[in-house]
Amino acid sequence: MTSAPELAIAQVTVADPRVKPLLRELGDEYSRRYGRDAHAELARYPDEEFTAPYGGVLLLLLEHGEPVAGGAFRRYDATTAELKRIWTHSAHRRRGLARRVVAELEREARARGYRRIYLTTGPRQPEARGLYLATGYTPLFDTEADPETIGPLPFEKHLPADARTARTGKAADL
Repeated sequence: MTSAPELAIAQVTVADPRVKPLLRELGDEYSRRYGRDAHAELARYPDEEFTAPYGGVLLLLLEHGEPVAGGAFRRYDATTAELKRIWTHSAHRRRGLARRVVAELEREARARGYRRIYLTTGPRQPEARGLYLATGYTPLFDTEADPETIGPLPFEKHLPADARTARTGKAADL
């Protein structure tokens, strides 16, 4: 019996070379699904928004030092983090890695004092919609409507207080 490979979490910047597969695959995937070059969408937010000084983070899930999944959040408002760029490498799907990334992002957001997570996903990404529903996110749209008539599908999740916040009664500095 072999054991599952150990996975490591790395906080990185967009400039880290290990982020390139994430950005390339996301851009290609969005372009296939929506029929236009979506690489520009990935450049919509300045890279620094995904760094700690700006209230954000970019995480990679590494297996044997190689990125297999990742994701980020940026400050949406003083109490809300917005998830962006959730990705699983095409060769590593169906292993629960996206759930792990979302859980790590939630943990990091909570530790930074955020109380809520907000995100949107495209109407042609049913697996992302399923991921967010399965991980406790509340849809902010009519789930019975045709997703193509809605546009980006918004979700939210309220985070429980971090243990440090519960002890001190104050949120961590963002």
